[in-house]
Amino acid sequence: MEDKTKSRRKAASKRSTKAPAKIEDVARHAGVSIMTVSRAMRGVEGVSAKKRAEILRLAKRLNYQPSSVAGSLAAANSTLIGVSVPTLFEAVFAEIFDGMRATFANAGLQTVMDTTEYDKTHEQSWVDRMISWRPAGIILSGAEHSAHTRSRIRAAGIPALEIWDFTEDPIDLCVGVDHHAAGLEMGEHLVKLGYRRPAYVGVEQDRDARAENRLEGLRSAFESFGLSNDHDIRAGKQASFEAGFNGVRTMLSTAAPRPDVIYFLNDHMAFGGLMACERAGLKVPRDIGIVGFNGLNINKVLDKPITTSLTHRSLMGETGAKMLVAKILGAKTERTVALPVDLQDGETTRRQ
Repeated sequence: MEDKTKSRRKAASKRSTKAPAKIEDVARHAGVSIMTVSRAMRGVEGVSAKKRAEILRLAKRLNYQPSSVAGSLAAANSTLIGVSVPTLFEAVFAEIFDGMRATFANAGLQTVMDTTEYDKTHEQSWVDRMISWRPAGIILSGAEHSAHTRSRIRAAGIPALEIWDFTEDPIDLCVGVDHHAAGLEMGEHLVKLGYRRPAYVGVEQDRDARAENRLEGLRSAFESFGLSNDHDIRAGKQASFEAGFNGVRTMLSTAAPRPDVIYFLNDHMAFGGLMACERAGLKVPRDIGIVGFNGLNINKVLDKPITTSLTHRSLMGETGAKMLVAKILGAKTERTVALPVDLQDGETTRRQ
């Protein structure tokens, strides 16, 4: 009897000194998702009593200790993700969000969305409101936020993801593209094609920081060759076909000498500009070049595909969602991910 008691104490001692397992370990042994383990540990709906008991036994045997993040979620009992985007008029943000859907759905998370119209004050008020709800996570578009927004999210300790723009110093997590580098790459490409008089058509200044960064990259490329961008047309608030069309009509009536290539905020504006050039009797690309951004689906149906920079929006959403879910569950994840931008040489610029 004494030997058996010593044996049990020895086994218990080994268990107590065993390194704590991770939530991924429990999920793997139980044959379930990480979110199912999280739900079982928190005692929320969505897990049967039998499966929950099995997961709890495995967690105890593996010496799994829920993280402080998971503990805070247990208190809040939240499966809500707040998503802030600048506008719903842009296909870009719809495609990014679409890339997130499956990951959040599989994790049992739900989303609530708001638009800021590129207004930092509006975004700040929305963040304050979201924090009061104690969501599981927050998603912001871009990396330009007020100091209040950044400090409030960090102080609240709520996992946060910045999407679309890339920064080495995110509030918490970030996945996006380097817009300045994308503009620089396109500018260098256009110079190599022989363009010397670039122009730009976009939305009003101080509205879209990412677009301004791309423009600065383009300008840097031309300036490095002793060239300049003398024509900058702002066509209103919406980056639409009509804005691109009207912007080019204004430019053609005022710019002298005429630009030999026009860089647009996105492909939709570039298509509108293409139509304006053709209506004015200009042949593209013989008389003037047209360049967009984003590689939007409109290029798949055009007889003359637009030269553009392809961004991987769906992948961006999926990558960001996986990072955020991992952070919510206390699992290891990368802090920043920079995705590539692929230059696509279409039929609206000269050939090399």
